[in-house]
Amino acid sequence: MKKPISGNQYLMKDGKNVWLDDIKLDDFIKCTELPIMVILENRIRENIKSFIQTFTSTIPNTECFYSVKANFLPKVIKVIAREGIGVEIVGEPELDLVLKLNIPGFKIICGGPYLTESLIEKCLQNDIREVIAYNLFDLKRIDYFAKKYGKIQKICLRINSQKYNSNLGISFNVQNIKILKRYIKKFQNIEIETILSHYTTQMNSLELFKRNCNSIINALKLLKDNGIHVKNVNLGGGFPEAAIMTKNQLRKVAILIKEMLIDHSIDLDKIYFEPGRYFVGDAGIFITKIINVLENRWIYLNIGNNMCPKFARCSLRFYNATLIDSPHKYKTSIGGIVPTDQDVLVKDYFFTKKLKRGHVILITNVGAYCLTFSNRFPYPMPKIYNIIGNKSELIFDPKRDRDFTLN
Repeated sequence: MKKPISGNQYLMKDGKNVWLDDIKLDDFIKCTELPIMVILENRIRENIKSFIQTFTSTIPNTECFYSVKANFLPKVIKVIAREGIGVEIVGEPELDLVLKLNIPGFKIICGGPYLTESLIEKCLQNDIREVIAYNLFDLKRIDYFAKKYGKIQKICLRINSQKYNSNLGISFNVQNIKILKRYIKKFQNIEIETILSHYTTQMNSLELFKRNCNSIINALKLLKDNGIHVKNVNLGGGFPEAAIMTKNQLRKVAILIKEMLIDHSIDLDKIYFEPGRYFVGDAGIFITKIINVLENRWIYLNIGNNMCPKFARCSLRFYNATLIDSPHKYKTSIGGIVPTDQDVLVKDYFFTKKLKRGHVILITNVGAYCLTFSNRFPYPMPKIYNIIGNKSELIFDPKRDRDFTLN
């Protein structure tokens, strides 16, 4: 009987065998050099359906926009778009990509702390649904170009979530509210439609979602007291990998948000979310091998923080696929190939007793942010495959495609 690995129904073990969806791992890797990355398409689709069903059953006016910065592989974006999900982007290279993939403007929200003039113009030219402003000065710039093109651009204001030491977003103090009221009156080619609060990443605690929702509620009250009405709120992302956040916990989050809005008599047209990690995080797997074993139970893999960076803040899980049926209960530290003692993937991780060069290792939960935060240390980039059922497709080959960045 097959059993899931890392809580993933599309990554299974059966005795000594490991299965990637319906493909046996040993058969899959015998004709390719490691390391490689695998994207499990069916897992992405399952995660999307789980998220949408959970939230729309509790909050019917939910709408999702996939955070493209989590993983901008074209194949991944295509899979997500086919499920009816919009996209959230932060810059012009991402905008060029999603437009090239034929995602319509009304399915795109765009913005960040750095809005170039060319990005603002391209948003207007392509009828992008909302432009997200992180500061009030950008409203003046957006209005200027909207007037140039004879359009009314809908705006989402990113508010400061009041998280400790955070400087992202607009602080709704007395001075800024006065400026905002003046801008709304003065600038006729923009319309403030939505406010956005994103508290942090890897939020698996109801308390963190509560704080984020409170930031939105307080902002809505302040705007209303000053005669400013917005139709929608965007509660951002911050959800962990689907393998980490249970469906029951996801349901509790949806119920919490609904109850908080009802308690404060807040009625909205739409409630937006920007899942990135939840959709794709546990759909990505690195398949590597041990290249060195030390006497103190340190092992080194042929991949390191160059491709699996700490900055990505993934919930990494490690498995010895060669000995998948052996107990993983012996403390082991795992390092990578970057020639520095800083390249540590994990310390004192429970692993198999036997460690040998050539053993095949799985690193799970790497589908979000590993690629986008990876660096160009002078090692070959891995091939990337998409797997669905018993079929695989090479979607990135460094010899053919050269690079997977947006440059």
